[in-house]
Amino acid sequence: MYVVIVGGGKVGYYLTRELLNQNYEVLLIEKDRSRLTILQEELGEVAFYGDGAEIRDMEMAGFERADVVVSVTGDDEDNLVICQMAKKRFNVPRVIARVNDPENMCLFHQLGVTETLNSTCIIYNLIEQTIESDEVIPLAALQQGKAEIVEVNVSEASPLVGKRIGEIVLPGQSLIIAVIRGGQARIPTADTVLSGKDTIIILVDSEHEALLNSFFADLQNVSI
Repeated sequence: MYVVIVGGGKVGYYLTRELLNQNYEVLLIEKDRSRLTILQEELGEVAFYGDGAEIRDMEMAGFERADVVVSVTGDDEDNLVICQMAKKRFNVPRVIARVNDPENMCLFHQLGVTETLNSTCIIYNLIEQTIESDEVIPLAALQQGKAEIVEVNVSEASPLVGKRIGEIVLPGQSLIIAVIRGGQARIPTADTVLSGKDTIIILVDSEHEALLNSFFADLQNVSI
């Protein structure tokens, strides 16, 4: 697999180093020559001088054969342009963009760059996990299948406690695919009984995620 990373800051550097350790073919593009010198001392020839937003440099970097392009510069406009060009001009199968300003997330998605990373949103979700229970928390999006993988932390006071999986009728197209208990994940059966402090992992059709959210929100007041 060939991965092109644009942006040689801390994120780009550590990502490149980790991928190299896993034996991926990687090229890191950086347009600041002083930063490039440091990167080349650490990473060698995989650090490449160029502007990831320029077509000529994209061609020199081999975008046309890349399996993944990751743009992690500190400029949201550059990240958006790079990912759009990678998809539309070079037909890169997968593009991932860093979004520095959370308010730009919707714009990226509207313009077709749907795999995005924003540290503010990630930290916010982690905080939400520590203060809420019986709440749907997104874990991953299966873009091609239009499905979401979400988790729900079951509180000790939840109406779900003591229920068998087979007794729980989730709304829409939803399926409990795993139960995490005591730090260990297990594939549940219809006879699996939920306990307080369990975490359930659910596969849900993206169009029905709102129904799932409402279902678990109602649990705080209504027993099932």
